[in-house]
Amino acid sequence: MKIDKDPELKAFFQEIRKQDEQLLIPPFPELEKKSHIQWWIPMGIAASLALGAFFFTSEEKQEQPSPEVLIITLEEGPDQELQFHIQETTEMDIWESPTASLLTEF
Repeated sequence: MKIDKDPELKAFFQEIRKQDEQLLIPPFPELEKKSHIQWWIPMGIAASLALGAFFFTSEEKQEQPSPEVLIITLEEGPDQELQFHIQETTEMDIWESPTASLLTEF
């Protein structure tokens, strides 16, 4: 149903339009101008962070990795003395099973 065809709806909306024209709309209050200090605060914080990042980021020395693998071998020296040889390395190149000596000695 269209408004043009229904005279009651048309009259109803015309009456509402007349009421709207009589409404008094108060003026919008002016906003107070913010002081210039308020935009300086975030700028100061951003500048401080930028300078802090520039001055406090230093190149760290590359440290030698601590040895992760200790290789302890027991060898027979002169006069049939047993000597321990300890090697430190960061990687294990050769792995020998603990029972490998059973194959070679017996």
